[in-house]
Amino acid sequence: MQQQIAILKATRANILKQMEGVSLDQLNEIPAGFNNNLIWNAGHVAVTQQLLCYAMSGLAVKLPKDVIGIYRKGAKPEKEVTQAEVDQIKEWLTASIDWLAEDLEAGIFKSYKEYATSYGFTLTSIADAVSFNNVHEGMHLGYMIALKKKLGL
Repeated sequence: MQQQIAILKATRANILKQMEGVSLDQLNEIPAGFNNNLIWNAGHVAVTQQLLCYAMSGLAVKLPKDVIGIYRKGAKPEKEVTQAEVDQIKEWLTASIDWLAEDLEAGIFKSYKEYATSYGFTLTSIADAVSFNNVHEGMHLGYMIALKKKLGL
């Protein structure tokens, strides 16, 4: 699992890099042809990791429930986020790596509720969830890069 955590760290570093030097207005902008924005994608990967790894293992997520609803699969930006919310998402992107690594090491993931992803892959274990989460985050990193190109950034 150490390799999967290393991949997660690298992907999150790249996600955070995509947000560097981007104004609050640009983070919130939804360009024509897109359903969401840069900050929504960042919040979405933090939330999805919690749902795939913790909720599907029967454990409590470590993010506020209202945040889960805002950024979960199928949601889309309903309002512009504030700078304080951006800062909080950035913090979660970093902290949740450590939470997951520590909880994996502690062995708290005892069971897993099978989950068929829209990607066409069924998750049956925490190992599957961590690996798939990395694929999911890489996909959203690519989406963020496309959004930035569309915004001319």
